[in-house]
Amino acid sequence: MVTLPAQDVKRRGIGVVDELLAQEPVHIVKNNRPMYVVLREEDYQAMMEDLALARVEASEGDVRAGRIRKGSAADLMKELDRPE
Repeated sequence: MVTLPAQDVKRRGIGVVDELLAQEPVHIVKNNRPMYVVLREEDYQAMMEDLALARVEASEGDVRAGRIRKGSAADLMKELDRPE
C-alpha cells in the first residue's frame, strides 16, 4: 500500500491520490500516523462482497455444526439481560 502525507494532498490536491490509486490503495498519514485508507470504489465494493460472503459461510457453518438456538429476538434479549 502506498503512503501519502496529508500535507501532500492539501498542497497538490486530489490528483495526487488519483495517480497513486491507479497502482494500489493509498494510506494517508496525518501527524506521522496512518489516518485514512483510500480505495477505488470497485475495490471497496469487492471487499464488501467478500466480507458478506464470509459472514454467510460462517453462519452456514454454525448451522451445520449445530451452534444455533431457536427462539425470538425477545427471548435472546431476555437471556442477555439476565444477571450471571
